[in-house]
Amino acid sequence: MTEIVKASLENGVQKIRITADKGYHPAHIQLQKGIPAEITFHRTTPSNCYKEILFEEEGILEPIGVDEEKVIRFTPQELGQHDFSCGMKMQKGSYTVVEKTRKSLSLLQRFWITSIFTVPLVILMIGMSTGGISHQVMRWGTFLATTPIMLVAGGPYIQSAWASFKKHNANMDTLVALGTLVAYFYSLVALFAGLPVYFESAAFIFFFVLMGAVFEEKMRKNTSQAVEKLLDLQAKTAEVLREDNYVQVPLEQVKVGDLIRVRPGEKIAVDGVVVEGISSIDESMVTGESLPVDKTVGDTVIGSTINNSGTLVFRAEKVGSETVLAQIVDFVKKAQTSRAPIQDLTDKISGIFVPAVVILGIVTFWVWFVLLRDSVVVLGASFVSSLLYGVAVLIIACPCALGLATPTALMVGTGRSAKMGVLLKNGTVLQEIQKVQTIVFDKTGTLTEGKPVVTDIIGDEVEVLGLAASLEEASQHPLAEAVVKRASEAGLELQTVENFQALHGKGVSGQINGKQVLLGNAKMLDGMNISSTYQEKLEELEKEAKTVVFLAVENEIKGLLALQDIPKENAKLAISQLKKRGLKTVMLTGDNAGVARAIADQIGIEEVIAGVLPEEKAHEIHKLQAAGKVAFVGDGINDAPALSVADVGIAMGAGTDIAIESADLVLTTNNLLGVVRAFDMSKKTFHRILLNLFWAFIYNVAGIPIAAGVFSGVGLALNPELAGLAMAFSSVSVLTSSLLLNFSKID
Repeated sequence: MTEIVKASLENGVQKIRITADKGYHPAHIQLQKGIPAEITFHRTTPSNCYKEILFEEEGILEPIGVDEEKVIRFTPQELGQHDFSCGMKMQKGSYTVVEKTRKSLSLLQRFWITSIFTVPLVILMIGMSTGGISHQVMRWGTFLATTPIMLVAGGPYIQSAWASFKKHNANMDTLVALGTLVAYFYSLVALFAGLPVYFESAAFIFFFVLMGAVFEEKMRKNTSQAVEKLLDLQAKTAEVLREDNYVQVPLEQVKVGDLIRVRPGEKIAVDGVVVEGISSIDESMVTGESLPVDKTVGDTVIGSTINNSGTLVFRAEKVGSETVLAQIVDFVKKAQTSRAPIQDLTDKISGIFVPAVVILGIVTFWVWFVLLRDSVVVLGASFVSSLLYGVAVLIIACPCALGLATPTALMVGTGRSAKMGVLLKNGTVLQEIQKVQTIVFDKTGTLTEGKPVVTDIIGDEVEVLGLAASLEEASQHPLAEAVVKRASEAGLELQTVENFQALHGKGVSGQINGKQVLLGNAKMLDGMNISSTYQEKLEELEKEAKTVVFLAVENEIKGLLALQDIPKENAKLAISQLKKRGLKTVMLTGDNAGVARAIADQIGIEEVIAGVLPEEKAHEIHKLQAAGKVAFVGDGINDAPALSVADVGIAMGAGTDIAIESADLVLTTNNLLGVVRAFDMSKKTFHRILLNLFWAFIYNVAGIPIAAGVFSGVGLALNPELAGLAMAFSSVSVLTSSLLLNFSKID
């Protein structure tokens, strides 16, 4: 029978350690549903098979070096057995997710119970100060009110501190647990020895700490509202064709292939393709684009977007977790629960900081009680006063705010980014993007529209375009669509073509109104006379890297058409904005140098690397990385290797699945200004993390001398209760700082 090892629960987190050495030890573990998990992998073998840890269902793939430890963090949600493995899937383990084994009091419940028992403490203190309550009643009353608080509120903190101590570590809870236990047990001894008691110090510390934690929990929920709001966008029902009638069915009953009708003002239920009707659709909640998008037969529609004008019938293509919205939600969830590398630094700081503070608390007590006891009266302190100074140091120094600085900013930043059409896969992107010096763009489909348009018509526009479009209507060539589209936009009526022929490598021919009409390149002219005017125009247009075709009627040239894949609408603005931010821009394309250079000049890109085969793109990225960090923006299958090797890979939302999978950051819209927003939002989020860390650290550093009584001579001191309040305030202030990211200005 396979042995399944249960993860241990420490302060609300499931923890287990796995060694990778000729298999996983333990190979099978048990986790509880809905409780955050931390799985520490220790790789001891040099085998390549263990160089990456894969939790495929959670979207986690993390590298791990030999004799290195890697902590994998996620919250298990799906019951049953799941696999983890090396990146190559050759060495597998499993984790079984079960329901929570025991119920414990929630944070809010603990806070309310603590609040109830804090009320009599306040009454006792008021009564004592007014003379209405005797000293003896006060002593025993505070004992009776504080003891339940220690059991209910203190239990989780004490358990967490003890678990850390057994592993020769100290965590944030260690300081709270030590401070309150010292105050409580001293008072317990003092109660029977007839000395002053300070039970209320321990009680009020827990009250303020829990109050801060409750605020923190509420604000954490506010930070993750982006996901909830995205989920709220989903349509709840759909009007589906069933047995020749359209009927309302719940969204979960919609299947791929169903025909769905959507009326004006209604939400589109799932992703699909229009089969009937014309309308405009508001896609802003998914793509971030404010203008409605026109849709007709053959166009794709996105679930949860709003149908504005006409009635549409579309065929369901993607349902459930496969829809664009579901994938966005998944993206955001994974990003919000990921870690930025800077968080590892925070953990290391906390690991050193906590033991240092414990020592400082002991030193504070010793200085006051031993060194200063017989000094000047103002400075001198009794055992009790010395003890309270030491306890205050332990409480004020609790680095809770330090631990909140990174994850809260990350949650808010990724949530807001999602609303703007920028999806971050993980927290590492936020840190890496700060170091990017060069941003490389694919050309076709990324910087350009990806299909040619008619840019110039030389000759009689109506005649040349009308005849050309009439011929091209029967052609399957990519250029034909552009010519026909331009004629349609001009409102020209197409003529009947007889004896149509497609001449490979040359062009097309046919008879229109009894006359032989040719449309093609110079090879088709076959000795026809090209006037100097047309020759000059030809050379001029070819210098601009445009594709030029001739139109001839009865062997007489009537005009020229020039076609080109044009830059996207905001490409020039996006490039100029990136340059303003100090980034070097490069175009990397498989197209010829002339065409690439022409597009680059139009939009302001400095460097062009052209004629590159798909498999060479990654190599070119590596060469650019020698000069600094590189971001790559692409959309096609051929871009996947470059997206993977770049320090930051950015995929256009309309790109292929493999490109999106290979990227670190995905734009849900094809607007290149999304790249600028991605850089700006990432930088603002990371800078907010740094600001949070700064204030959290400064708060602790400034508070410790006050708590230690350094300024007591001038009347400035912190008792343990106030230290607890101050600690709670520091956590709330960091959370508030993170929430302010929602209001940061982004162009």
